[in-house]
Amino acid sequence: MTAVCGLAQNYWQLLLARFAVGIGEAGGTPPSTSILADKFPPALRPMALTIFALGASLGAWLGSSVAGEVAERGGWRAAFIVLGVPGLVVAMIVWLTVREPRRGQLDSTARDLKPSTLLITLRFITTQRSAIHLLLGASVATFWSWGLMWWTPTFLQRSHHLTVGQAGHLLGTMHLVAGTAGTLLAGWLMGRPAATDPRYVARLLACVTALATVPSMILYWVLSERAATVLLWIFGPSVYFYIGPILGLLQNVMPANMRATACGVLLFIANVANLVLAPQIIGWLSDWFSVSFGAGQESPRWALLLLAPTGFWAAWHLWTSGATIREDEARVT
Repeated sequence: MTAVCGLAQNYWQLLLARFAVGIGEAGGTPPSTSILADKFPPALRPMALTIFALGASLGAWLGSSVAGEVAERGGWRAAFIVLGVPGLVVAMIVWLTVREPRRGQLDSTARDLKPSTLLITLRFITTQRSAIHLLLGASVATFWSWGLMWWTPTFLQRSHHLTVGQAGHLLGTMHLVAGTAGTLLAGWLMGRPAATDPRYVARLLACVTALATVPSMILYWVLSERAATVLLWIFGPSVYFYIGPILGLLQNVMPANMRATACGVLLFIANVANLVLAPQIIGWLSDWFSVSFGAGQESPRWALLLLAPTGFWAAWHLWTSGATIREDEARVT
C-alpha cells in the first residue's frame, strides 16, 4: 500500500491508500512484541524490545535520507514506490522464518491461557496503575518527540533556509547515527543488573525524557543553524530511547494472553497523539502565529516552542509508573 500511494491519481485514492498503510502497520508491532515476550524472560524483555526498536531509527533514516534523495530526483511518487516494494521481500522472509511460540512459556507461572477480548483487556488495564501511566507516558512522549520531529523539516526549510534534500539528509543522518546510538545505549542500560528492578527502568526513562526536553526547547529558539543542528543531535536520540523499554515494561504488567492487545491499545493512543493531534495542533498554531502575529516564515518556530515543554508531562507519567510497577508485575504472575 505504501507503493500504491505513489500511483495515486487523486486525493481519494491517496487517502484510501494511506488508510491501508495504517491497517497494515497496525498488524505488525503488537504481535511482534507479544512473540518477543514469549522468547525472553521478564528481566530481559526491556532489553530485547529495545533491540527490536532499532527498526524505528533505521526506518526513519530510510524515510528521511533515501526518500528525501529520491523525492528530490524523481518526485514524491518515486519515494513511495522505492520504500514500498522492499516490504514485500521482508514479508516473505517473516512468513518463512518466524514460528509461533507458546503463550506465556517463560512466565514464572506458565499455564494455558485462552485468548482475551479487547473489553477484558481494557478492564484489566484499569486495575494496573503502572500500566495506565505507561500508556499515558508513552503517548505523551510520542506527542512531544515525534510531534516535534514531523515538523522539523519544515522548520529547517523556513527558518534556516535549507532545501528539502538538505533537510532530509541532515535528519536522515541524525536518525541513523544518533537514533541507533540512543537505542543501543538504552539496550546496554537495560542489560545492566540494576535493570532487573522495573522501578529503575521507569525512573531512568523519566529522567532521560525530562533532560531531553531542555534541548528540545532550546533547539527551536536559537537563530544559529549550527547551534540548532547540535541541539538536534542531542535531542534526537531521546526520540528512540524510550520505545523499547516502555514496551518491555508494559509486557511485564500484562498477562501473556493480553500483551498483543495491550500493545495495540498503546499504539492506538500514541498514534492518535503523534499522528493526529500533534500535526494538526502545530499546523493550526503555525497558521495562527502567521495570521495574528505576522510571524510569516517563522511561524512553525513558535508553534514548536509551545509543544516542546510537554516532554516534562511525559516524564511525570513515566516516573509515577514506577511507584506500583513491582506490585503490578506480581499481580500478573
